[in-house]
Amino acid sequence: MGAETMRAIALSLLLVAAPAAAQGPGWVPARMAELQALDKVTARISVLEAPVDQVVRFGTLEIRVGACNRRPPDDPPDSAAWLEVRDTRPGAAEVPFRGWMFAASPGLNMLEHPVYDLRVLACR
Repeated sequence: MGAETMRAIALSLLLVAAPAAAQGPGWVPARMAELQALDKVTARISVLEAPVDQVVRFGTLEIRVGACNRRPPDDPPDSAAWLEVRDTRPGAAEVPFRGWMFAASPGLNMLEHPVYDLRVLACR
């Protein structure tokens, strides 16, 4: 494995283990997450506005944003949201995702679901 891959894995593990990681210096708290959701079966793409600490639904998913932070205007643009995603389908894994998602690095930590994709676009 290359050094970049090892660094990405270490960052991912840190972010999953420490929900406050993207809340430190250099991050500005926001009250709304803008999410992009994809239904892989119908190819329907939706942009969802998800207020912090409220549940929004997309298909069988219930998405709760625990925190949403963005970089200040003078830093490189990025947003990070702590998400807890539940699947309400019978027999599905109840919580297929819990952790930080980054707008600038959507592949770093992502929802693995057979029907839906989800990514963070911005925090406002």
